[in-house]
Amino acid sequence: MKLGVRCAFYWFAGFLWIALGPSLHAQKMTIHLDPADTEIRWTLTDTLHTIHGTFTMKGGILIFDPKSGLAEGELLVDAASGKSGNSMRDGEMKKQVLQSDRYPQIFFHADKIAGEPKPGSTQDVTVDGTFNIHGADHAFRMGVRVQMEGTRIIATTHFVVPYVDWGMKDPSNFVLKVGKQVDVDVLAHGSIETMQ
Repeated sequence: MKLGVRCAFYWFAGFLWIALGPSLHAQKMTIHLDPADTEIRWTLTDTLHTIHGTFTMKGGILIFDPKSGLAEGELLVDAASGKSGNSMRDGEMKKQVLQSDRYPQIFFHADKIAGEPKPGSTQDVTVDGTFNIHGADHAFRMGVRVQMEGTRIIATTHFVVPYVDWGMKDPSNFVLKVGKQVDVDVLAHGSIETMQ
């Protein structure tokens, strides 16, 4: 290849890299969830009524590559923060079921995300990872609806925790029968940033 043609070729290749690079090479995304603006609500049924309660998030950050889907990061919840409006019931939940003195944290580690949030849109993504509760790891998948406006993000999800199947105590007794799984709904607000 002659020198002039070679220079023109490299100049054109460089121009394409600059012009098309961002679209050909997706940027990594970092999502910071705001614990103060995140709601974690749970629902449990028994033979008499439906119990509603909350947990408190301690922190949350996710980093993922939209091109490969690979992700890392952690969503952390304070196990001792569980509340249902009944102090006696909450004490039993923390002491007998969650054993929060021994296992003070509930957390989710992300491994892979299918889907990519885009500014000005609402999208459904799938997050795979490991859910740790009561000191044990469980492979877990969450469907998450993500709304992104500028650098702000809102994420909602619903999932079920089969706590008895996962080795925690069934609080049922001869009189009162309690459901063996807990429904969890999360509404999280946070910010998002991109990087090469």
